[in-house]
Amino acid sequence: MNGSSKVFIACLLTVVVLSSSVAAQDAEESVEEESNIIIDYVLPLSLAYIMFSLGLGLKVSDFGLILSEPKAFAVGLGNQMVVLPLAGFGIASIFDLSGEMAVGLMILACCPGGVTSNILTKLAGGDTALSISYTAVVSVVSVITLPLIVGLSMDHFMGTASPNIEIFELGVTMFLLTTVPVMIGMLIRRYSETSADGIEPLIGKIAAVLFIIIVIAAIASEFDTLMENIGALGPAVVILNILMLGIGWKSATVLDLENNQATTVSIESGIQNATVGITVGGLILAPEAGATLSVLSLPSGVYGVMMYFVIAPFLYWRISMSKM
Repeated sequence: MNGSSKVFIACLLTVVVLSSSVAAQDAEESVEEESNIIIDYVLPLSLAYIMFSLGLGLKVSDFGLILSEPKAFAVGLGNQMVVLPLAGFGIASIFDLSGEMAVGLMILACCPGGVTSNILTKLAGGDTALSISYTAVVSVVSVITLPLIVGLSMDHFMGTASPNIEIFELGVTMFLLTTVPVMIGMLIRRYSETSADGIEPLIGKIAAVLFIIIVIAAIASEFDTLMENIGALGPAVVILNILMLGIGWKSATVLDLENNQATTVSIESGIQNATVGITVGGLILAPEAGATLSVLSLPSGVYGVMMYFVIAPFLYWRISMSKM
């Protein structure tokens, strides 16, 4: 076994250990409750793996666009960190979603983009390097912003019915499940780029399969609840997606960004990491008896499916324009 293989195995084991420690901590805190292997182990490990796959494609130089393209970076960051949560709050209020569904939508609105947004940006002829920079930075910043905004949202939408959460502990958990795996992936690329290039395609394919499984499980486990709320939740999720794609495109064109940058800003503004939303929902509120996943995860699960139908016309438009 060569040195690069040893580095990869060691780093991958670190991801597993960190995720398992988080799961074990959650299990200890809920010792009186029935153990749920999906919430306690499968979701944390899957999220850490997906974020690890993201880190494998990142370089430190990817962050250089923050300085070289400050306007393009600032408008996308502002959309994701400020406009998106405000839009989520407004839509949840207008559609009068139930407390759990409204909080679930806010969790989604606070999630960073993921590998999916990077791939879609590349397909649409956008600025892939800019997309990667957004994903990397927002993934780190959301460790702080997501727990704070979701905590306030729970107080507003659920009131006395909201479960008690420790914002600091949730932030630490997110750091272990998202930021640390990304950093490990980046370290592998930094010190063994050949190994990173060799394993990235397979790692990426496995991550995509995990994402699909998680989304299907989220919907299937709460199917009855989904059917009861689909009249409001479905349109709310779709409108949030369409609205942010439009805001992203318009804000970029108003500021005279290049078309490829505007494409990137639009996709990064409108596409969120549904896996993070599903996992965070489970960390905050345990699933009801007989359910696999938390009801707070349902908006992210529905979004994980619907976003592809929403983004398809946009991708077709951008690809067609790039060929002209």
